[in-house]
Amino acid sequence: MTVRATTRGAQRASLDGTRADVLICGASFAGLAAARELAGSGATVLVLDRYEIGERQTSACACPRPWMEYMGVESSIRQELPFMRFATPHGSVRYRLPWSWAAFDYRDLCDRLWEQCADARFETAVVEGLGGCDEAGDLVVQTDRGLVRAPLVLDALGWKRVLGSARHQPPEAPLTRALEVHPPHDGSGDALEVWVERETVRRGYAWRVPAGGEARIGVASYEPRDHVRDPVVEHVTQLGGTAVGFQGNWVPHRLRPAAEDDVFFAGDSAGHCFPLSAEGIRTAFYFGLVAGRAMREVLGGSATRAQALRGYAAFSDRHGRAFGLAARLQQLIPALPPRLLTAVLRVIGVQPLVDRSFGWYLRQAHPDGLPQQVSRQ
Repeated sequence: MTVRATTRGAQRASLDGTRADVLICGASFAGLAAARELAGSGATVLVLDRYEIGERQTSACACPRPWMEYMGVESSIRQELPFMRFATPHGSVRYRLPWSWAAFDYRDLCDRLWEQCADARFETAVVEGLGGCDEAGDLVVQTDRGLVRAPLVLDALGWKRVLGSARHQPPEAPLTRALEVHPPHDGSGDALEVWVERETVRRGYAWRVPAGGEARIGVASYEPRDHVRDPVVEHVTQLGGTAVGFQGNWVPHRLRPAAEDDVFFAGDSAGHCFPLSAEGIRTAFYFGLVAGRAMREVLGGSATRAQALRGYAAFSDRHGRAFGLAARLQQLIPALPPRLLTAVLRVIGVQPLVDRSFGWYLRQAHPDGLPQQVSRQ
């Protein structure tokens, strides 16, 4: 169980009245990417999170290697996985990808990103909501340490969308339920493995990610009403491991507005997580960087806040087609008869089709797609 590093009681200095040029709420993938993009801008950047940087891992922490290289965090890679293996009750297939997954150490990656954030300041605080605008036009953000003001605010706090007008509430919301464990591992294996077996999870999948000295083994259910703790224990036991180091999270599987009430949203708070795969790390990097670029344009005087928000929202919306296709596949695949699904997996296992399909998948959020001018989108 994660213990908050935030100081308590009289040791906690008030932040009431604090003002920054940019306030980033959330210090994980999207928030740190945005702060990194603002380095050298001359702006005062304040990053808030309820946990210390790198303290609370909530995902299997595997990302396409091209993104690790682009973000300059290759040193945090613990194991490279150039293959994927898909298994059903009727067989398995193994694909060599046109790129590799990189299983990384979460704390180390966050530390490497924070080193690139130059003069940004970090404080532990619980962000509670948006308190409107003050007379100067600054947004007022409510925290458990007082009111903080900034003209530019990013919500990168995750699926709860704390600064939004309407928050998701499981199990009614479009969320995937995910849980994993971290048994010791000998470091063998070169594939990210996926099981699509209804006896394990009715609508979803199970996985194993070798990551150096541990394996990250878990289950994701597209139906949030279906609990996954027992399936995780059963799955890891079948693989010869021990159910230790539980961690889990809700994962959005529907895009949400990337701008609302003068606030930028990136990562899970904007639904920037691919349906079907529930992959959200590289998309958090991708949209976090674009949000940072949009805010940098405002700081540099080339765009107003309203223009930057519109451009960023339009950029996010243009990805709706790809996200929508993945959402339809998320509905279709669990409905396929298992033997048919196995046959389909074998057909698309031909290398040219693997290269084409996984190449398309990576291009939907690739560093080459980052815009230079966000406000003109």
